[in-house]
Amino acid sequence: IMKSGEVENFARAVAAGLGVANAGQAEKLNPEHENLLGALVKDLQANKGKSIVIAGENQPPVVHVLAHAMNAALENGGKTVIYTDSVEVAPENQVESIKALVKDMADGKVELLLMIGGNPLFDAPADLRFKESLEKVGLRIHQALHANETSEQCQWFVPETHYLEMWGDARAFDGTVSIIQPLIAPLYGAKSPHDLLAVFQGLQAKSNYDVVYEYWKSRNKGADFEAVWKKSIHDGVMAGTELPAKTVSLKADAAAFAPSAKAEKGLEVCFRPDPSLYDGRYANNGWLQEVSKPFTKLTWDNAALLSVATAAKLGVKTEDVVTLSVNGAKVDLPVCIQPGHADESVTVFYGFGRTKAGQVGNGVGKDLFPLRKTDGMFNVSGGDLRKTGARYLLARTQEHWNMEGRHLIRTATVEEFRKKPDFVAEYDHVKPNSIIPERPDKAYSWGMSVDLSSCNGCNACVVACQSENNIPVVGKDQVSRGREMAWLRIDQYYEGSPEKPEVVNQPVACMHCETAPCEVVCPVAATVHGDEGTNDMVYNRCVGTRFCSNNCPYKVRRFNFLMYSDFETDVLKLGRNPDVTVRSRGVMEKCTFCIQRINAARIDAKVEGRQIQDGEVQTACQAVCPTQAITFGNLNDKESKVRKEKELPLSYGLLTELNTNPRLTYLAGLKNPNPEVEKG
Repeated sequence: IMKSGEVENFARAVAAGLGVANAGQAEKLNPEHENLLGALVKDLQANKGKSIVIAGENQPPVVHVLAHAMNAALENGGKTVIYTDSVEVAPENQVESIKALVKDMADGKVELLLMIGGNPLFDAPADLRFKESLEKVGLRIHQALHANETSEQCQWFVPETHYLEMWGDARAFDGTVSIIQPLIAPLYGAKSPHDLLAVFQGLQAKSNYDVVYEYWKSRNKGADFEAVWKKSIHDGVMAGTELPAKTVSLKADAAAFAPSAKAEKGLEVCFRPDPSLYDGRYANNGWLQEVSKPFTKLTWDNAALLSVATAAKLGVKTEDVVTLSVNGAKVDLPVCIQPGHADESVTVFYGFGRTKAGQVGNGVGKDLFPLRKTDGMFNVSGGDLRKTGARYLLARTQEHWNMEGRHLIRTATVEEFRKKPDFVAEYDHVKPNSIIPERPDKAYSWGMSVDLSSCNGCNACVVACQSENNIPVVGKDQVSRGREMAWLRIDQYYEGSPEKPEVVNQPVACMHCETAPCEVVCPVAATVHGDEGTNDMVYNRCVGTRFCSNNCPYKVRRFNFLMYSDFETDVLKLGRNPDVTVRSRGVMEKCTFCIQRINAARIDAKVEGRQIQDGEVQTACQAVCPTQAITFGNLNDKESKVRKEKELPLSYGLLTELNTNPRLTYLAGLKNPNPEVEKG
């Protein structure tokens, strides 16, 4: 574990170890980093052409130069690292660009300022004094999807069409062009950026479609463009637009490796975009406000993240309010102690403290942008943190739905697995006798497998489930009472010391038990067992006894305590899945394995006179998982991926000693640590 400010020195040491010329002399490392250095350099040298060195986007330019130099020394160019020509517009220093704009505005040189998207009045670096300069512009026009803090200071606000309502184009990282197609006509008569720019060019008679079509027609003069256009729309990409790869050579001299400015005394302050809200543009999205953030499990707030040792040194605890001072500005915000955080460093997430976000996002959290300046956009030293004596409630879910004290997480190193492939069965119990008879197999038997080695706790599955199944948000007060409604949660377990813990993520949803404890206690048969192995809910039978929740050992059932869903606002109805019931208060809810998707596939298969094929049904959580950690399918299909995963020696179920026989099982997590680092 190292502070952000220590990364540059460590990168310089690694580069020197790999023989990078002009890398300079690194300062002495502490014993922990010295031990890591030797093992890392040895590992990289043994994998030339198969390794890769990546610099974090928040690191200073010299670290990026060092990363390129190390990749060159490791002969990774053209193999794991691909260089391409740039697109038509050359990259520009964005900080210098906005500095020049603000200066021109302050000097009265800007008569008309057209801003498309963004919210610079809220998130521009504080030292630019963007608001004061903007007031000196004669005509200010802002176009955005929603009115925000910048719109309020403009004479004209032009509502922007959503990207699903307009024609457009976009380039992927490799240069490949994709044509954006609208799914619906604009709901509120908004205009696309193409429409707005066409007005300034005297082309207002042209439609959004015409602008995009004619531009790409002008770029494809030698071809049958009508055929190219139709194929591009059909395929989703425009063939031949990817950027060609280039062979490059390192040109960095000693000046390119010049060290950054020395750190000042005091705390290091790291500014980071919020994992859910980013820079604040999604602050009015209740799903993203309420989803528990990775590691901190915090909802509806931001906080000053501190290590255990630093918090003890400063005499603060979680929920203590402190004054954070840096760059000549101050902000009061609560403390959140985070195991594994670097010492003498504080991390704060910006994007909160909005005043013109909307009904959901206004006034949530603290605005950190007043602390952020152009010479310290991501990391700055010299911070000061002082306790105010006040306390502030943080709605965290780390201890909600607690199942600790049992063998829920099973992990091993690759070496341990090779020595004992059946280690996951070490904690399993003999299956007890059951009073519930086994059910005969039907054509389909649905099940799920989650790979703990792949899950990184990103929360994509949680939000996808909330969107797919019309799950309401409940707000900070209800979350603090343990009443969040999310059907899927990601439990995070820490192993080791609070200073250097290892973290394992475990997504937990309804297990769809074969012998489900919830079913036998429901007095109105609201929760029943389906013929295909799913544990189903009949919402209009439920009278809210909550017996099922009390009897569920996994704590995956949610109760609608209050009227969380808005049944009146018409625009909210458009955001709901019409295939899923919107529940009222007093009803028990839980994961259904996206039964609506199963039924849709069943209808298609029946019409075509065939069986549902493996992979044809994807649950919402599975569909969005970026690491493909979730597998779902028919257990009766011996060739299905989920069946094969459940037959692996790593497969195990949660709390199987309770005779629940869950349909959702896990693949134990495997780690492959460098033994030389472990010895240190």
